[in-house]
Amino acid sequence: MSFLWKSSNSGATEKTLTLEEQQQKIDELRKQLGEPSSVAIQGFLSDASILRFLRARNWNVQKASKMLKGAVKWRAAYKPETISWEDIAHEAETGKIYRADYKDKLGRTVLVMRPGLENTTSGKEQIKYLVYSLEKAIMNLTDDQEKMVWLTDFQGWSLGSTPLKVTRECVSVLQDCYPERLGIAILYNPPRVFESFWKIVKPFLDHETYKKVKFVYSNDKESLKIMAEVFDLDKLDSAFGGRNTATFEYTSYAEQMKQDDKKMQSSDTSSDASSEASFYSGTDSPNHGDGEANA
Repeated sequence: MSFLWKSSNSGATEKTLTLEEQQQKIDELRKQLGEPSSVAIQGFLSDASILRFLRARNWNVQKASKMLKGAVKWRAAYKPETISWEDIAHEAETGKIYRADYKDKLGRTVLVMRPGLENTTSGKEQIKYLVYSLEKAIMNLTDDQEKMVWLTDFQGWSLGSTPLKVTRECVSVLQDCYPERLGIAILYNPPRVFESFWKIVKPFLDHETYKKVKFVYSNDKESLKIMAEVFDLDKLDSAFGGRNTATFEYTSYAEQMKQDDKKMQSSDTSSDASSEASFYSGTDSPNHGDGEANA
């Protein structure tokens, strides 16, 4: 039996690997990594995790090894598994990022982002909250899913809402440290002024990540079809054209996140979902240098 994985390189051809060939790649990469430096890193380096890095590098073991070593070094230094709700609760007060209480039609976790509700000025803390949210999104993925959906509402957004430095860091975290984790990113009703910002950001995205970004406008029936294709409109937030009138409520969300913290703390460190979720954070993203990472 063979699996067809799409190349992360815009000009490369697709590769078909059998399960046996995939395992050979995993074993080869493990040899290059050596012994893990901690229990947390050992838990992170599951076959499923290594496969994502290999796919992100189109099965090139040398490139995948370089990418994974950089990510592991980052994790070991920052120890993001120690981030708790209490550490980032102030960042969450406005609902600028939260995990939706619904999933898409494929069962993927949905992260709602509202950059127009930015309430802090520290890029370091903003990135920490994004990472915390990504960790919990991954932890709540079902066993048959490894990708998530980003749903961004641009109401109230201006050029001053999202500093370019923070945006670049977000892109780097996603592409370098979360390979094969993004299913689709929907930008809902971005204002005209966003066009100039997008022209600056677009070069930071690799080809595969760029293809996952979809623009949707509430006054464009054709683009709205994307929402109906991806979501059950009875569950989708009304702000995105759905029929769910529930809104973000800080107190209840805080309790939900505290429960997630407890689940992560008590989960087996060998669990790929837990260890993967506790992996990504930092104020400086790992620099892999070859510009081929994809989300």
